[in-house]
Amino acid sequence: MIRLSKTLTIAAMAAFMTVAASATVAAQELTIGVSWANFQEERWKTDEAAMKGVIEAAGAKYISADAQSSNEKQIADIESLITRGADALIVLAWDSAAVLPGIEKAVAEGIPVVGYDRLIEDKRVFYLTFDNVEVGRIQAREVFKVQPKGNYVFIKGYDADPNADFLHGGQLEVLKAAIDKGDIKIVGEQYTDGWKPEEAQKNMEQILTANDNKVDAVVASNDGTAGGVVAALSAVGLEGIPVSGQDGDYAALNRVAKGLQTVSVWKDARELGKAAASIAIDLAKGTAMDKIDNRVLFEDGPKKVPMNAVLLTPVPIRHDNLNVVIDAGWVSKEVACQGVTKNVPAACK
Repeated sequence: MIRLSKTLTIAAMAAFMTVAASATVAAQELTIGVSWANFQEERWKTDEAAMKGVIEAAGAKYISADAQSSNEKQIADIESLITRGADALIVLAWDSAAVLPGIEKAVAEGIPVVGYDRLIEDKRVFYLTFDNVEVGRIQAREVFKVQPKGNYVFIKGYDADPNADFLHGGQLEVLKAAIDKGDIKIVGEQYTDGWKPEEAQKNMEQILTANDNKVDAVVASNDGTAGGVVAALSAVGLEGIPVSGQDGDYAALNRVAKGLQTVSVWKDARELGKAAASIAIDLAKGTAMDKIDNRVLFEDGPKKVPMNAVLLTPVPIRHDNLNVVIDAGWVSKEVACQGVTKNVPAACK
């Protein structure tokens, strides 16, 4: 009996070791595919570096494709990533509705999908982003602190990206009472095609012309659009009026230091990229979406589809706390403070 028991124990241990070894090999053989909407934007390179760091540290393989702002190419890219052996996909959608056929193909192949930064409203997709409604609140709150009355302009994001309306919803939450009271008058409101700075500049120029340049504040929804807005304002001598943004782009942080932009809501893309990679690996290994760490139920999309999600916390960066991004190693002091000669922030001294 003892001999038989020992034999069974040895056999069981051998079986366990085989399974464990197989699991390790399987983890090392994972491939994570990333579909970028438009990799030309500065911030996505930061996201990618963070993703690759986590994926490669886990012994997995990183593959990617750039849709170059094309719906058709993004769907083709997703199909290509599947063909190249992706075990999980991270998708930054160019158009959240147009990308759905590509998501359907991935799901049909049993490949889990992480909707990255922008909502893809499908319950089979895991949603990862910063709390964009809160980003909108912060943008409006910081502008309102500086300019509680006057003529306001909303330069919104790309209307095919649900984030544009999440942001604007948060902005309105903060400003509604002042608008209703008449302290704030909305003299212009415009979506920005593709989040393009040149489109934002054109829209702002048209709004300025329509209002004889009588604009007191601009709630712009990201740093790219803020850059276009500041260019339009500067051309008519209005540089320095309150303007919001988000993303912590280097040029925007420099504008904050110079007093040309009131706030850039910092969403540390390194943390977002790391989280995406970790979640994608877990899902590829078979972890259920509702078992992912820090998972919450998100039901605030246009269609109110309940989704598993992780929402990270954004941080406002202003003239008086510019040191936060410098101390975090997000941007160097030299880059953030380049050309700052007037009203120099403490972080640049």
